[in-house]
Amino acid sequence: MTSVGTQAPSPAATGPGLADRVLGGWLGRIAGNMLGKPVEQGEVWTRERIDRYLRRADALPLTDYLPAPPEGADDLPALRPEWRECVRGRIDGSCRDDDVDYAILGLHLLETRGFGFSTEQVGDLWLLRLPYLQTFTAERAAYRNLANGLRPPLTATYDNPYQEWIGALIRADIHGWTCPGAPRQAASLARRDAVLSHTGNGVYGAMWAAALISAAFTAPSVRDALDTALTVVPASSRLARTVRRVISLHDTRMTWEDTLATVSEETAGPHWIHVVPNAAVLTAGLIYGDGDFTRTIALTVRGGLDTDSNGATAGSVAGVLNGARAIPAQWTEPLRDTVRSAVFGFDGVRISELAERTLRLAESEH
Repeated sequence: MTSVGTQAPSPAATGPGLADRVLGGWLGRIAGNMLGKPVEQGEVWTRERIDRYLRRADALPLTDYLPAPPEGADDLPALRPEWRECVRGRIDGSCRDDDVDYAILGLHLLETRGFGFSTEQVGDLWLLRLPYLQTFTAERAAYRNLANGLRPPLTATYDNPYQEWIGALIRADIHGWTCPGAPRQAASLARRDAVLSHTGNGVYGAMWAAALISAAFTAPSVRDALDTALTVVPASSRLARTVRRVISLHDTRMTWEDTLATVSEETAGPHWIHVVPNAAVLTAGLIYGDGDFTRTIALTVRGGLDTDSNGATAGSVAGVLNGARAIPAQWTEPLRDTVRSAVFGFDGVRISELAERTLRLAESEH
């Protein structure tokens, strides 16, 4: 396969434990996505309402999937319609979600096109394997532009008001998983994918997330992984400044709640699916979670905004840091090693198979 950079991974990235970390990334992404899915509606399910729901259900601290709606919660917003398949006691395999579909599609891209794939080939694969109605925001705009004959980078810029939203970030995990300990290489791959549909901070978010996940394979702590990930995006970008701001507030020993309240005011204005405020929620969940899998995804989802996407990325980072064997069973057993997917040819695939295929790619490149 074509090499995409000269950066060599740390020896630890390809030593014993790599398979467990890759599986941990997949399981963590799926579990975090499932945790956040019932309350994914940022303008309705604010941090305060999520915690009020959890208190009513006697589910704080949050250590398992969200509980079913408790009696007497009529004054709270309705959960998303998919909640019945995503709450504790009712999960039987993972629900279908675009946050997982794009990881699967990215895996298929690397298997069929290699690490030298082009942005045009990403678009070709979308048209071939991904149903249009399972795309949203910037991805749907880019898909429509592709179908109308436009080519990158016009696919990202023509009639697309979502260019800096979170969509490219949620596609980045596969590039981190297949470039363990090589964050710049992971960011390069993520950028090539992201520019099909995004610009500016939307692209930087994908690069940052891919580097973060890649760094988690070898970093001694989540803080080290966050610091490393910041090196792949422009320091003056709004995304980088927001991530640094969360880290600096944490360093002053400000509480998680006060940190999010402060940064929420400073990032107010963009839509709740914009990448910048979501990067703040994600960074806060990661740094205050301090490597603990359950605490990380719980804080991230309680942070609100795009809860399923943020939960998925936080779960991926924490899953890589800890490895699959260290993820508590309440998160993994209900998944039944099974993924529902809208990607043609992948519905019902085993999570363990996806991880094995990802591992083969990581080992083949390095």
